[in-house]
Amino acid sequence: MSIRIEKSGPDGSETVWTIIHSRPEARNAMDPASAAELHAAFLAFDADESARVAVFWGEGGAFCAGFDLKYAMTMSGPEAMDALDDHSDNSAGPMGPSRLELTKPVIAAIAGPAVAGGMELAAWADMRVMEETAFMGVFCRRWGVPLIDGGTHRLPRLVGEGRAMDLILTGRRVDAAECLAIGLCEYVVPEGQARAKAEQLAHDISRFPQGCMRADMRAAKAQHGRSARAALADEWSGSKAALSEGIQGAARFSSGKGRGGDFSEI
Repeated sequence: MSIRIEKSGPDGSETVWTIIHSRPEARNAMDPASAAELHAAFLAFDADESARVAVFWGEGGAFCAGFDLKYAMTMSGPEAMDALDDHSDNSAGPMGPSRLELTKPVIAAIAGPAVAGGMELAAWADMRVMEETAFMGVFCRRWGVPLIDGGTHRLPRLVGEGRAMDLILTGRRVDAAECLAIGLCEYVVPEGQARAKAEQLAHDISRFPQGCMRADMRAAKAQHGRSARAALADEWSGSKAALSEGIQGAARFSSGKGRGGDFSEI
């Protein structure tokens, strides 16, 4: 087993799941067994009512070096296609969860390389925390391996088409500082602190009323390519069920909570 889950939360709760990929001997490169385990772990997270936010971390100083090319070279053409293309479940990508559309947020905690398919997994997450020494890149460009885990879909959304084309066509290394500058990550932290920062963010997010937060997340993801009228209609229809949380929150504000933008007592 290369995937394990560690759970934490206030007062013994298990609201935050840290899903850990541990193949340090391979720089956390993905093989089919690990991909299947990772896919199952994120499905379990999304289905568990007590789970609120997931942190995705690669153990041993590497987020993910892409698909395991040493494993790939042992497969014949037809065998490789069968291994990479799971016909039984179109939510499973070659890298595992890359075709899942979860209802809850995932934060990637990135140390070392997040390259090739590993970069695609980082782009799949909702937020990214990178260590100063971490880097991304479409390194599979060197070997004629295409992006098949959502990279061509997600990179233009994150950084714009021109920058995405630069990364996709050149395959160059993109260090953490540049990732932050172009919108490919949201936080950069000192080496060794990505997991701690991601878990802190996860705990902060897990404190919020969840219905409205998930409705907003869903609407923000669904608006791409839609007209303003259609996107606004979706926003309203998806948020109506969560408005009761807002009414309760307004009552807490009236009682004195959260004044001056205070987030400590919500």
